[in-house]
Amino acid sequence: MPWKKTDQLSEQQKFIIAWQGEALTPFSELCRRFGISRKSGYKRVARFNEFGLRG
Repeated sequence: MPWKKTDQLSEQQKFIIAWQGEALTPFSELCRRFGISRKSGYKRVARFNEFGLRG
């Protein structure tokens, strides 16, 4: 599923911030909340781990 069209970078940054701050929330629930697939979520996390928030 695609990221929201309004401000894609901001939505992706919000996802990473939520992922870091909600360790007890299941990853699938976090992805569902942002309207993305787990595959997209893991891809975003991998980019964050490699490039930081701007990745």
